[in-house]
Amino acid sequence: MADHAHHSHHTEHSGQGLVDEAGRVLEAAGEQWTAMREDVFRVLSSYDKPASAYDIADGVGQARGKRVAPNSVYRILDLFVRTNLANRIESANAYLANTHPGCRHDCIFLICDDCGAASHLDDDRLTGALREAGVRAGFANVRPVVELRGLCADCTG
Repeated sequence: MADHAHHSHHTEHSGQGLVDEAGRVLEAAGEQWTAMREDVFRVLSSYDKPASAYDIADGVGQARGKRVAPNSVYRILDLFVRTNLANRIESANAYLANTHPGCRHDCIFLICDDCGAASHLDDDRLTGALREAGVRAGFANVRPVVELRGLCADCTG
């Protein structure tokens, strides 16, 4: 993940440690960490770029040896977004595992139009200004969703 602008202090997790942390965070939110939810998170976290619910359903189906309905994956992904285990990349209708699920902050996503790679940067000044603008406009529970699209360094170099 990119480390630009103001960096929030959080611990990045990966592999089994990320899956374990996601389970702890979900249970702390009062939800159950079921085998299906763990399988969905494990497949989601294996992607290094945003994945669709259909991609994840296929991966879970392969792991389980039986077809998994994308609708059930969508419901789990919605839960993951609500509990900060995943981020939805709105412009791609796809999802990324949050590598620091215990930490809440607003990410600015950078998505490559060529290879599809995604990273994020934290700039609390920018997202804070967006949040404040929303509040001034009369909105409550403002949640900035910021995506920048372009070409990554690998695709331009």
